[in-house]
Amino acid sequence: MRRHLIVSALLLGLIAAPARPAFADLTAFVGLSPTPERRAARGVAFGFGLLIIGFEFEYSTVIEDVTQGLTGLATGSGNVLLQTPGEVGGVQLYATTGGGVFRERLAAVQETSVATNAGAGAKIRLAGPLRLRLDYRVFRLQGNPIHQTYQRFYAGANLAF
Repeated sequence: MRRHLIVSALLLGLIAAPARPAFADLTAFVGLSPTPERRAARGVAFGFGLLIIGFEFEYSTVIEDVTQGLTGLATGSGNVLLQTPGEVGGVQLYATTGGGVFRERLAAVQETSVATNAGAGAKIRLAGPLRLRLDYRVFRLQGNPIHQTYQRFYAGANLAF
């Protein structure tokens, strides 16, 4: 009986505690990958942060060009961000690392396996919740891909909420 009272009191305390505002954001981006030659990249990311630690889920593609023999790459990853706790002069810097899955394709040849990534970037306040996001990543592909390492640079519209 006493145990039930303690658990109930703890639950009531958690429910009654003031809620902390959510720190999440959504990014739509376009960019390029110079691997092996420059091609367009695009994608979306959703993230949320807890002071200096953030988490992000991202999907991106690099466009395949069969006529030039250039592979396409699709990635889905979960990432951890180490970021400045707030903006300094309207800029929030971050470093990131993570992992997920990829599919590299060139015509009928494709490889699907796991990938890791690491990078850094900045979120620059433009107006209200709208920010410009600049990001650089290096992807390491496992398995038997045509290219084991990809780089990606992007600029994106980031909406904080």
